[in-house]
This record gives sequence, C-alpha cells and structure tokens, in this order.
Amino acid sequence: MSFAVLLHYLPSLIAGFGVTVLCWSAGSILGLAIGFAVALLNRLPAPPLRWLLRAYVEILRGTPFLVQLFLLYAGGPYIGLRLSATAAGILGLGLYSSAYFAEIFRAGFAAVPQGQIEAAMSVGMTPGDILWRVTLPIALASTVPAIVNMLVILSKETVVLSIITVPELMYQMQTMAAETFTAFDAIFAMAIFYWLLVEAVSRVGRRLEIKLTAFMAREASA
Repeated sequence: MSFAVLLHYLPSLIAGFGVTVLCWSAGSILGLAIGFAVALLNRLPAPPLRWLLRAYVEILRGTPFLVQLFLLYAGGPYIGLRLSATAAGILGLGLYSSAYFAEIFRAGFAAVPQGQIEAAMSVGMTPGDILWRVTLPIALASTVPAIVNMLVILSKETVVLSIITVPELMYQMQTMAAETFTAFDAIFAMAIFYWLLVEAVSRVGRRLEIKLTAFMAREASA
C-alpha cells in the first residue's frame, strides 16, 4: 500500500465522501417522508387508493435499484424529466427507499396494541388525537431499529450512483484506481470511509433507541 498515493488523492476522496453523504442524507429524508405518507394513506378506508399504494411499494421493492436509476436518469428526458446526475441519484435513492420505509412504518402501526386505541376512544379522544398522541409515538418507537438498519443499507447503495457519473466516493475511487493502477489502495480507502459512515449511523441510532425507550418507560409509569 502506498500512503503517498493515498495522501495525494485524499482531497478527492474526501470530496467524493461529501457527495456520498449528501446524496445519502437527502435521499434518506425524502424516502422517510414519502414512506411515512404512503403508510398513513394506506390506513384510509379507500380500497382503490390502497391498491395503488400497494402497487407502488411492490414495484419499487421488486425491481433492482440500478434499473430504477437508469430509468430515471436516462429515461426521464423522454417524459420531459431532465435531471442532473446528482439530482437523479438523490431522487432515485428517495423513491427506492420509500417503499421499504413504507413497509417499516406499516409494521409499526400494526404493532400498536388495539387496547391502547380502544382506551383512547373510550375517553373521547378524536381520531386525530389518537393518531398523534397514541398511535404515532408507539409506532415510531418500535420502528427505530428497522429504520436505522435501512439507513445503513441505503448508505451502501450509494455506490451505484457512480454508474450515472455522480462524483461520489466510488466514482473518485475508480478515478484513482484508473490513474494509479493501485486498485487495492483505492478500495481500502473507500472501505474506511464507508465504515466510518455506517458506524456513525449505527451509534446515533442506538442512542436514539435508548432515549426513546426511556421516554416510553417514563410515559408508561406516569
């Protein structure tokens, strides 16, 4: 391993890592928002809407992310959707992850004990109050581990974005390997960066889970 080569390309790798974090964070926020909206809409007593949402989730979960990314970036202009590589990458990550987040939130809603809802109804709470004060806190607390796991998986899916020329970490690594013929050095550096990102997400997720568990325990005792 040549540390001189790594040091020379370190600014490029850091810049690529910054783009990776940008695409991952923006795509994750978009995916969480869409997935949460899909899960909420799926609770409405409207069968046609629920069939449409189910088709949306199944199509996105049943097709590879690479295929979706190509259709969005290369096929978008055919329907008037012209996006930069980075914008297409963020939107692609958001749409792809939204299907999985929708299922996570759906499972969280299903995990809410029916007795809690019935108790809230018995004291005269409105459906909106039941949703925001009973259903959501319990559902969100139960979904934290699955959400963190999906965020970790999504961070590693960003390597696919290099195929549409997003200048993220994989793209910079490939450039470094092509220019220096030191593929091992480039791959080793990329692995370190991704390990740091995954470790940071995991630690934040664990702390959030501990705080939510403590909060729910306090609320239950009160």
